[in-house]
Amino acid sequence: MRIAFMGSPEFAVPALQALVAAGHEVAAVYAQPPKPAGRGQHETPCPVHAAALAMRLNVRTPKRLRGNVEEAEFFASLKLDIAVVAAYGLILPAVILSAPRLGCLNIHASLLPRWRGAAPIQAAILAGDDATGITIMQMDAGLDTGAMLLSEATPIGPHDTAADLHDRLAEIGGRLILRALSTPQTPKVQDDTLSTYAPKLSREDARLNFTKSAVELERQIRAYHPWPGSLALLGTAVIKFLAAEIVPGEGIPGEILDDKLTIACGEGALRPTLLQRAGKTPMSTSAFLRGFPVAAESRFF
Repeated sequence: MRIAFMGSPEFAVPALQALVAAGHEVAAVYAQPPKPAGRGQHETPCPVHAAALAMRLNVRTPKRLRGNVEEAEFFASLKLDIAVVAAYGLILPAVILSAPRLGCLNIHASLLPRWRGAAPIQAAILAGDDATGITIMQMDAGLDTGAMLLSEATPIGPHDTAADLHDRLAEIGGRLILRALSTPQTPKVQDDTLSTYAPKLSREDARLNFTKSAVELERQIRAYHPWPGSLALLGTAVIKFLAAEIVPGEGIPGEILDDKLTIACGEGALRPTLLQRAGKTPMSTSAFLRGFPVAAESRFF
């Protein structure tokens, strides 16, 4: 098939690679524009852009598609059979959605209609779901509301982080999109009454609130690894929580209960097992305490 691929982050790269390896004609790759990164703040292409350049594919990086008449005309001139979208980052206007002969397919990282929106992987862990997956969806004007073509589930283990699920789901997405393109599928309309929403995350979401239960906080630490992370203040030091376990205990939320750095929560207690101070490498809690003694009755905020 003659395809346009539209994606930006690392999650989308396996799907692009799978399409090329399968012999589909990728007429154009659309990705977010390069952004300043690193110490020198040099303009850096996103992962899909970089992968496309390595495969010598034509890359387009418009800042917007809505109202972009020039880009809409170019997109129509490609005479596409279909467009494949995976975490692209821009809303597709009707003129783009309708241009390919067979429309646009989206690789979405949840089992729709659960977790529509920008952060479905994190939302599934936060909610304590026992499984998530990939859905291949025929795109329409709504937010992840189109008819479903295929889905595949994967379990969420008790120690799985967003990074773990991201890698598994990216691999599934690459496999599933090839199946959707090679075998006719019967579209299935989503049941809107079962839908849930996963809002976009920001750096402000990283702060740990110890008035929440230990169960909620342990899930947050896994859901927000590696980004936006899970942070708390101990005195003036910013501490990043990379892993933790739920243990018995009670006290004032944020209070340190023992010499193992057990922290009282709104319900139960949380014991970090992997921590990181700003500018330092990750370390076990025992190593952390050797280099950063904590006074009795100290509290995390």
